Amino acid sequence: MASIVKSFAIWGVDGYPVDVETKTIEGQPLISIVGLGDTAVKEARERVEAALRDGHFRFPEMKVVINLAPGDLKKSGSHFDLPIALGLLMESDQLHVNRWQDFGCIGELSLNARLRSCTGVLPMVIAAKQAGIKNIIVPRDNIHEASLVQGINVVGFDYLREVVQFLEGEKEYTIQPEINFHAPAEDPYSLDFNEVQGQEAILEYIVVAAAGGHNLLMIGSPGCGKSMIAKRIPTILPSLTEQEALETTKIYSVAGMLKGKGYLIKERPFRAPHHNASTNALIGGGKNAIPGEISLAHNGVLFLDEIAEFSKKTLDALRQPMEDQEVTISRVKYSNTYPASFMLVAAMNPCPCGYYGSEKCRCSDYEVIKYRQRLSGPIMDRMDIQKYVQPVNFINLSEYAWGKSSKELRERVEFARGIQKKRFKKIEGINCNAQMGFALIKEFCQLDAEGQRLLQVAHDRFKYSARTYYKYLKVARTLADLDDAAGIRKKDVVLALMARDLEKEKAGMMVI
Repeated sequence: MASIVKSFAIWGVDGYPVDVETKTIEGQPLISIVGLGDTAVKEARERVEAALRDGHFRFPEMKVVINLAPGDLKKSGSHFDLPIALGLLMESDQLHVNRWQDFGCIGELSLNARLRSCTGVLPMVIAAKQAGIKNIIVPRDNIHEASLVQGINVVGFDYLREVVQFLEGEKEYTIQPEINFHAPAEDPYSLDFNEVQGQEAILEYIVVAAAGGHNLLMIGSPGCGKSMIAKRIPTILPSLTEQEALETTKIYSVAGMLKGKGYLIKERPFRAPHHNASTNALIGGGKNAIPGEISLAHNGVLFLDEIAEFSKKTLDALRQPMEDQEVTISRVKYSNTYPASFMLVAAMNPCPCGYYGSEKCRCSDYEVIKYRQRLSGPIMDRMDIQKYVQPVNFINLSEYAWGKSSKELRERVEFARGIQKKRFKKIEGINCNAQMGFALIKEFCQLDAEGQRLLQVAHDRFKYSARTYYKYLKVARTLADLDDAAGIRKKDVVLALMARDLEKEKAGMMVI
């Protein structure tokens, strides 16, 4: 009978159980690993053999077949080394353990039998708990991350010999001191909105965008403060809920970017990829599909500075994830789905030189039109708020006066988010107004007669698409929440219509 050790693999950002089956048969000494493993899995043969010999174990001088079941799912990673090594020891009668069904194993082996840390430990431990496994063995460096999952016993070791001694009862495991995994080590923000001067008008719409999770596009000349404002938006967003923190931490664990010694990620992520980023880097994918920037920004902010410099193909790839709040990377033999619920913040110049509307601009009308056409209509249609950012005048620059702090603005955002939390408490997957679908808009975004009449006049004049119309309603709902208004008022509709400066420009009402 083959020896079976429980382990796990990653599919997208979730883990699933894998049975590592080991069988020795008569024949020329050879290790064969089957079960659709990638190169890292195949190379486990050499690592495991060297680790067993260095650990003074006997390596089977027979043909060894190792199967990673289920065999029809692609598997990747070096974390199968430990279960393969334990399976070989069991098959060669060097390890005797009862109740293997209660144990799971994760870990890479070095050539001197040391356990190295792995990526994706958090989702694999979650999968272990869901599969009913009561104990899981991980490298000591991964014990903090694995211990984020409650209700499962996590044990961590440095060497293969220690694992064998523990499983055979020769050595008791010393429990690590309890750690508060939910407390960040330090304040993650060194920026504050009180450093922003002379931009009170745009700051009001920044608060609206943060309060409702709305996508935001800022257009303005170089040096007017677009990037400065965008980098401070995370400082006014509310902290992640426990569920959101776990989702975000799983993504960073799979991507191998989890830091903080096992703490849950409690602050909303802020990702700002350069404009030369490829489509795979932004959306996700590649030879070994991994989460892209939009997934790393899940539950946070994706900032595209100089968005017009991104390739049109790359930007258009954002259209589906912005609507569905997830992205599916499909390949010939498999497909992975990654969460991608993010707030898109973008900044761009109004023309190639950046000084459109002033005497410094030397761009022709054709150049301006060509430059702005880099953002397709469908992408522009998905931007809830589109505002021009005016240059700061000399008086505001010379006064050195502090503006409104992030703390003040965050209190307003958290107040509005609290209202939305109560509104959507019975609806799974909806956390803010920007995520409302058609049915929720019909239920929560009712207009009074004056507001309806005003929006109809604007619709008849500017010929809005259905998506734009509903985005106006969502923004108006957020404006009402900021004032703690039960319904959407006329003033909310007016301010929502003012959230899109580009619509006025289309009608010939120049803003700059």
